[in-house]
Amino acid sequence: MSSQTYSISDLARELDITTRAIRFYEEQGLLSPERRGQERIYSPRDKVSLKLILRGKRIGFSLAECRELIELYDPTSGNQKQLHSMLAKITERREQLEQQLLDIEQMKLELDTAEERCVQALEQTIKSQQAV
Repeated sequence: MSSQTYSISDLARELDITTRAIRFYEEQGLLSPERRGQERIYSPRDKVSLKLILRGKRIGFSLAECRELIELYDPTSGNQKQLHSMLAKITERREQLEQQLLDIEQMKLELDTAEERCVQALEQTIKSQQAV
């Protein structure tokens, strides 16, 4: 693994996130930079973890799920366990999204029905008032 290190501002700039977000992930135990006095020194592993967190968030993973994936990070084994776990989580997330889409479509149908009934009731009310 590379011996390159990163400051918090390097990572924030490179990954287009705030230093506050990076500190939050550190507080959550997802990153573990070295310290030189008050300065945080991030390793390539921390950078990979941060990229994984950001990717996980974009596709709807919880921080707990991101933590599981980070804990499985093992470049010496080609990250096979991590990749298998990631595939399983992707499948699960896709199934959740498919269910949400079905739920949304059902809700739209229910809204259409409610709207139609309201319009009909309003038309009947207007007609009965005009008849008087």
